[in-house]
Amino acid sequence: LEEAAFQLQQIFRIDISIALNILGIESMRAGRCRVAFTCFKLAADRGYSKAQFNVGLCYEHGRGTEKDLEKAGFYYCQAASSRHPMAQYRYARLLLQHGPGSPWDRQHKAVALLEQAAGAGITEAQAYLGVFYMRGLQPQEKRGLKYLLQAANSGDAQSRFHVGVCYEQGLGVQQSLAEALRHYRHSAAAGNSQARDRLQA
Repeated sequence: LEEAAFQLQQIFRIDISIALNILGIESMRAGRCRVAFTCFKLAADRGYSKAQFNVGLCYEHGRGTEKDLEKAGFYYCQAASSRHPMAQYRYARLLLQHGPGSPWDRQHKAVALLEQAAGAGITEAQAYLGVFYMRGLQPQEKRGLKYLLQAANSGDAQSRFHVGVCYEQGLGVQQSLAEALRHYRHSAAAGNSQARDRLQA
């Protein structure tokens, strides 16, 4: 009986958190940012990772509350620890730009989070890692190209442009102007102005 009561409590707690998060999303869509933030915060403080992510967004962009990157990082970190892929991506970006501790530790932790988010199919994380590995202090071109291709195949026109650059310059792949042109055309068709300029050149 005790176990059943505990299970019911857990279900009730989760259901309330889900309802609060949905109410927060609807309030945000209606332009009631303060109400949305309050709903997200109540659900987040109950441990609901989707709401924790939403609170992080509110703090990062100053929607419904004061902008506070430290608090944004705190809530992204909580959601990321529950394997929320977009929170992993956002927290990694904050770590690289504003995080505490030594640059090496921050970078190491951020890359691990980006790898997890990219593995979960977050296009932004794939694109970010692709450029990161291409431009790092010790470039890993093949690894960078792998992530750029993942992002490009998910429809990211900027990553498709970068893949074209890789083929044009032979970065992480055998140089091929024909392949470079194919990727530039693809990217330009999706509206990328850099690819259009490169095709004209």
